[in-house]
Amino acid sequence: MAVVAKWMCDRDNTMFDNKKDADAYDKMLELAEGFSALLLQHIPSVDEARAEEFGIFLAKNKEAVMQACKGRVEALEEINGDASPSNVSPLSAQA
Repeated sequence: MAVVAKWMCDRDNTMFDNKKDADAYDKMLELAEGFSALLLQHIPSVDEARAEEFGIFLAKNKEAVMQACKGRVEALEEINGDASPSNVSPLSAQA
């Protein structure tokens, strides 16, 4: 019988075939946790599940977010290709 090595992510017990992928996934979840905590701290009305979902979204797309923070805002279009200015509707305040 052969033995197959597997690596498990500390945060959610996801299994990986190699250590590099497991470590990268664990770091992504750590970043997502930081984003979620920041969102909850500054916008307390957001529920925890939505904050976690948005944190994971930002962490998975960190390269585009970093480019946008450096002034290349169009990098955000890479995340959601259909978010062109013609498809964006203005926000309106609700009473």
